[in-house]
Amino acid sequence: MNWSYLILIFAATIGGGVIPITVKRLHPNLPIYLLAFTGAFLFGITIMHLLPEVYQELGHAAGVYVLLGFFLQVFLQQLSHGMEHGHTHLPPAEGQHHHISITPLLLGLSIHAFMEGIPLGLRFQDQSALPSLALGIAAHKVPEALTLMTVMMHTHQPKGRLWRILVLFSLVTPLAAVLAGQLGLHSQTVNASLVYLTALVIGAFVHISTTIFYESGTRHHELSKRKILAFATGIVLAFLTLIFE
Repeated sequence: MNWSYLILIFAATIGGGVIPITVKRLHPNLPIYLLAFTGAFLFGITIMHLLPEVYQELGHAAGVYVLLGFFLQVFLQQLSHGMEHGHTHLPPAEGQHHHISITPLLLGLSIHAFMEGIPLGLRFQDQSALPSLALGIAAHKVPEALTLMTVMMHTHQPKGRLWRILVLFSLVTPLAAVLAGQLGLHSQTVNASLVYLTALVIGAFVHISTTIFYESGTRHHELSKRKILAFATGIVLAFLTLIFE
């Protein structure tokens, strides 16, 4: 287990969550372009590194698990209100308060975060897969944590509780990676299962990244020049991860 990857993911999550807590006036276009960039980057990493790995290990059966993971993410976003792709589906606000249940929201997002950490415990044949995946997850964590903390602030949580939620959420993915890696080392059954779980996570990544393409931006979902540039930058950087091979 490369601890530098886990520290990077933890720091990226903290960094994303700190933005709405500390910055009083956030530029409204920042989350849009950040989501576009990270969504394209995550999509590129998934297609170029993760999919070939699981198809090599599982053959055509990989497609079944990828599909299951896609629809598992559809279910999870009913709990998390779509925070994974930065487009929250919150009920209408009454006055200044959002009347939402915090527990299922955090549960859905935490399950997703735990799933993200599982592939980090897999021993990939492709040497470029693990560092590329870590970068993709870290990039995705920034807008994810930003959205989470923004919504938490709208529910008027005490500042101390906001920080506790952020720190605990930031630990979920690294802890899942450590757990998967350690159990995989000591159990052949767990180690063999990790590739199937990775296929499920791939399906979730495909759902999240493609949803970002359609939902991030204006209500009419048009593609501005800057949004196209953000997409292109993410894809180009995903291609550049091939140099890790």
